Amino acid sequence: MRTLTLEISSREKINKRFLQAFEGESQGEFISFASPALLFKILSGKRWELLKIMTGAGPMTIREAARRIGRDVKAVHSDVHALLNTGLLQKTDNGRIVFPFDAVHVDFMLKAA
Repeated sequence: MRTLTLEISSREKINKRFLQAFEGESQGEFISFASPALLFKILSGKRWELLKIMTGAGPMTIREAARRIGRDVKAVHSDVHALLNTGLLQKTDNGRIVFPFDAVHVDFMLKAA
């Protein structure tokens, strides 16, 4: 099973993971955000729903994604491009979109100031 971890992470933590990977240690698959605000800006409720219907579903057209989620194609098109720009979605050689993971793990902690 291929799992993507979304996290809030400091530059130091990202650099440490990079160095460990450079030394051959498997790190898994991560997309890191600088702040919770940025994570929630990118992953709005509608975009989260889009990822949910695409998880493990394989490549599909934007029109198919819109049909499955019950939303307007133009709105889904906008969300798809935001997720492509972030690296959450990928485009196949034939122009379809894919979320190539079977699961998503969100990892961050809220601490007292």
